[in-house]
Amino acid sequence: MNLSYQWLRSILPSLSASPREVADRLAMLGAPVDEVANLGGPLRDVRIARVLEVRRHPNADRLSVCQVDAGTGEALNVVCGASNVRAGAFYPFAPAGASLPGGLSIRRSKIRGEESNGMLCSARELELGRDHEGILELHGEFTPGASFIEAVGLDDTRIVIDVTPNRPDLLSHWGVARELSTDGEPSMHLPAVAGSSSAITFVTGAASAEAAGVRITLEDTEGCPRYIGAVIRSVRVRPSPEWMASRLRAVGLRPINNVVDATNWVLYELGQPLHAFDLRALGPVVVVRRARAGEKLVTLDGVARSLDSGILVIADAAAPVALAGIMGGQATEVTDATADLLLECALFDPKTIRGGRRRLDMTTDASYRFERGVDPDGMQRAVRRAVELIVAVAGGRPESQVAVADAGAIRPAAVALRAARATRVLGEPVGVSELTALLAPLGFPTIAADADKVTVLVPGHRRYDVSREDDLVEEVARRRGYDTFSDEVRPFRASVVPDDATAQLEDRLRDVLVGRGFLEARSLPLVGEADGDVPLLLPLASTESRLRRALLPGLIHRIEGNFNRGARDLRLFEIGTAFAAAVDGPPAETTRLAAVFTGARHPDHWSGRSSTYDLWDVRGLMEEIAAATGARVEPGEAQDAAGFAALDGDTIFRALARHGGSIGVGGRVHSGAVDSPAWAEPVWALEIVLGPEMTERPACTFHALPTQPPVDRDIALIVPAGASAAALTDTIRASAIAWLESVEVFDVYTGAGIAPDTRSVAFRLRFRAPDRTLTVAEVDTLMGRILKRLKDEHDAQRRE
Repeated sequence: MNLSYQWLRSILPSLSASPREVADRLAMLGAPVDEVANLGGPLRDVRIARVLEVRRHPNADRLSVCQVDAGTGEALNVVCGASNVRAGAFYPFAPAGASLPGGLSIRRSKIRGEESNGMLCSARELELGRDHEGILELHGEFTPGASFIEAVGLDDTRIVIDVTPNRPDLLSHWGVARELSTDGEPSMHLPAVAGSSSAITFVTGAASAEAAGVRITLEDTEGCPRYIGAVIRSVRVRPSPEWMASRLRAVGLRPINNVVDATNWVLYELGQPLHAFDLRALGPVVVVRRARAGEKLVTLDGVARSLDSGILVIADAAAPVALAGIMGGQATEVTDATADLLLECALFDPKTIRGGRRRLDMTTDASYRFERGVDPDGMQRAVRRAVELIVAVAGGRPESQVAVADAGAIRPAAVALRAARATRVLGEPVGVSELTALLAPLGFPTIAADADKVTVLVPGHRRYDVSREDDLVEEVARRRGYDTFSDEVRPFRASVVPDDATAQLEDRLRDVLVGRGFLEARSLPLVGEADGDVPLLLPLASTESRLRRALLPGLIHRIEGNFNRGARDLRLFEIGTAFAAAVDGPPAETTRLAAVFTGARHPDHWSGRSSTYDLWDVRGLMEEIAAATGARVEPGEAQDAAGFAALDGDTIFRALARHGGSIGVGGRVHSGAVDSPAWAEPVWALEIVLGPEMTERPACTFHALPTQPPVDRDIALIVPAGASAAALTDTIRASAIAWLESVEVFDVYTGAGIAPDTRSVAFRLRFRAPDRTLTVAEVDTLMGRILKRLKDEHDAQRRE
């Protein structure tokens, strides 16, 4: 929202703070300021000039030579390329030696043989608008040579505030002034306009009303519960006077004509969007209804738009003439030939306007405010103000009666606030009298109060975001000042309600991965068509048109982004939701854990670079995750990688749930799935579905420390190349389950002395009896049993 500091001061005369102080105050009230810009500073060298004569340039078809009175006592020769310059009119003039916004310096020069002593300026060159087609003509009486910024009222500061969606009341100067005022609206007023008149009365009907020869009918009372139509006759549509045009430029608007500019003035002053129709083109009937299939409308931007029943329109007796709350139609546009006006002031349903705007893929200043909600209590004030302005700048005669079609009373809500609740939430004692004093300036009148609580009415400008007690507590905190509360850490009682079991599981997994040096990533679940199966109804972009089916693609993109910045050693994980399309009903959602890592196991050190990650690091990480979830890990096959296209199916591990069934895989990301530079190491990844059965923490069991010594035996086995160490380990455990305490692989060898298509795998076995020391003969018997079973099941031979 662009604010004019001078406009604020005209509404709130008691405002003595500087623009920067105003910005700081708004930030403390919950409306941070993005920019404070001095509008007049870059234009200090610009003067008012009157063009005395215009003639064609003798050596250029598209140039003209102007004689300009810039208050110097002599006519200056100025070459100009715009076609709209005319004798007798006033324009902003930058003399030789002046500087313009953007660092442009004006010099005396010759252009195609004609001397030019300065430049007549356009709005774009002065950074007062985007119009670069013609010179900025000033309307009114001025003194040549006078300061441009003083003459047109641009000695102003623009304050750009960041307005959150729940605060539409701050989308106007009136609303911001209310926030800044110490006692609210009683100290505020609308500046008087010379020559204005607003002697009008409002004639209210139910879903239909008639006045001044115009009948208004609300067919869709949900989409538009209230519509006001004021008629002004015999107006003269002309350019706006400079005091109005300059004030609009100060907030970033381009002046159009005096009628449209008056409606825009009210939009930025009071926050109520208005629209002016050419009454002769509109006719005596106004209907607010849904569009019908096949109807079309050419809007003010010249685009022919196809409508459907989801779009609310303003129609005459036969066809739509405007998109309700969004944009008017070209057929009823106010032009220089317009004599009679219908001024529209409506209350549209925010959801209806938002839906129509999205269907048509367009946004306007009006729709931006209607989507957030306008003040139903300020509509009549906005109509009176607009009529005053139009009569002042365009003349005309307002009809004394104004039709109001009101489908239902919009009653203000009453909300009670307990002093004890405010004290508990804010941590500071707050009494009923203080609550009343803090809420009243914001427009919350007290309707009841006692020693314990106060009951207030919610004003129209806050009806969209204040509905409960804690909303009022927030208003009290803002008004009192967040900086007035103590930053002392006080005693508190921990909650007796435990965290959700799923949240506890996720926390345990975070501890595991953070302990391994991983950083948690947060990715948007919106992906392109290649990475998702669930399409969105209204995607923001083609690259965000679906919900993701897995977490790994997003993490791989993060790895690629880090590669692009020269990072080599990366460890990332994410806990999030993936989606699968369902035949009936909503998409199926699953919570998942994914991790990717690459590079060195340890940071660089002067003694040497660490070894890099390999497949066994994937296995180790999966084992740790399995220990926290009750799952188990085993070698996988290619079909286990289905749904994880990024993983190489030849070398993977799979995770199995406690009660069976694959729940995830881990392995190497194949080179085609990651855009990695030549120096990058292989990327390893895993993804596991987190199910409700994993929330059951395994029971902790106590085992007494052993009192008997162990017996260790090492064996090296010659096995076929396809025999896995995991399968051999399982066979060993099954053969000597009574006294076998542990089995570890400590060596794998291929090469000289080993037959082709075989390899040597060495195991260390530890035996221990709980009640005595094992004898050599007993261990030999166990070893013989183990070797026989290994030979029978895996064709394993003991290596001598």
